[in-house]
Amino acid sequence: MAARLLSTLISLSSLRPSRLVLIGLATPVAVALAALVAIAVFPAASSSSTAAPLPAAPEAENANAAQLPPAGGLLVEVTGAVAHPGLYNVAKGERVSAAIAAAGGFTRDADQNRLPNMAARLKDGEQVNVPSLLSSGRAQAGARSATRTSTSRGSAVSLNLATADQLATIPGFTPDLAAAVIQYRTEYGGFSTTRELVDVLNMSESDYLRARPYLTI
Repeated sequence: MAARLLSTLISLSSLRPSRLVLIGLATPVAVALAALVAIAVFPAASSSSTAAPLPAAPEAENANAAQLPPAGGLLVEVTGAVAHPGLYNVAKGERVSAAIAAAGGFTRDADQNRLPNMAARLKDGEQVNVPSLLSSGRAQAGARSATRTSTSRGSAVSLNLATADQLATIPGFTPDLAAAVIQYRTEYGGFSTTRELVDVLNMSESDYLRARPYLTI
């Protein structure tokens, strides 16, 4: 750069005075034009390099879309003996089995004898309840207690004519003992006295004393 500047000064010194005057006049004009070009070019370049908008994140849009229920879907509630009770969105036209599958399926204590109709079509706002063995046991105990109360207020039950369900409602009886009474009647023709419950079927003395007021032959 220093050598090139020195060479330029030497060439200028060899020019005539009139040419030096012209160059001196032209130099400020050239400098001004160069400054205008720099002002016009550099801001445009800098603005074009910094003003580019950032693209929207597609993940956020997809996450919001995933939270929306499917168009034309049904909202149902699944309760009872399922893995994850709660509200679920299912497609229109789906059946009860689809709602139970969405809730994680049956638990171990689901009462297989009292399941809802798995082939029934779902309706919007419907509740699908899967009974459990625990609730079934409580319901049966309540019904048995009510029957026992009714029996205590009514006439005595015939040991030779009562059904197994009727015998099971008598205080001191169990379902197994009621079944044993039916089997004994079938094999031996019936009971001659109620005491045979203790002597033959090994009913405990305390249970017999509880059952005796409700029994007859």
